[in-house]
Amino acid sequence: MAKVLVETSARHVHLTEEHIAILFGEGHTLTKKKDLSQPGQFACDERVTVVGPKKSLERVSILGPARPATQVELSLTDARSIGVDAPVRESGDIAGSGACKLIGPCGEVEISEGVIAAKRHIHFTPEDAKEFGVEDKQIVSVKIDTDGRSLVFGDVVVRVSTKFKAAMHIDTDESNAAGCAGTVYGEVIL
Repeated sequence: MAKVLVETSARHVHLTEEHIAILFGEGHTLTKKKDLSQPGQFACDERVTVVGPKKSLERVSILGPARPATQVELSLTDARSIGVDAPVRESGDIAGSGACKLIGPCGEVEISEGVIAAKRHIHFTPEDAKEFGVEDKQIVSVKIDTDGRSLVFGDVVVRVSTKFKAAMHIDTDESNAAGCAGTVYGEVIL
């Protein structure tokens, strides 16, 4: 029975270099607060406010390094609460997605697209994928056993790259639905 670490990915923002400069000042570089499980990815000290038509989410985390496109990842509950459309998409697939305003200490940015609810996914190295018997872009299910809230997640996309480390990512809505707390593992079901 093959199990994979399950991590909860809370709301966060990925920024372009241009938007970092507007929000935090020309020449600003993101300050690493802590490394994340995926190699080269890190949480930053910097925070922004995400503004929708209904309300705002303050002090939203920024993840580095800078990206080619600004992307805001929210749970569906977050998106509804601020009045923003956030289609369920894989990271990077932002064409035609939700719009919002981002406010930093030095400026504001209006993005016409880029707000998504991240599709649940598993990061695997090619070696991990072979061990689990899966391929890049394959859709699997993952069973999570928790005290009183066990759940099988369907529609989990497998993402394979030499740049990854094995981990499944779910958002806070999904994590809460399964009662995840502490270190959690899921069983991959083909």
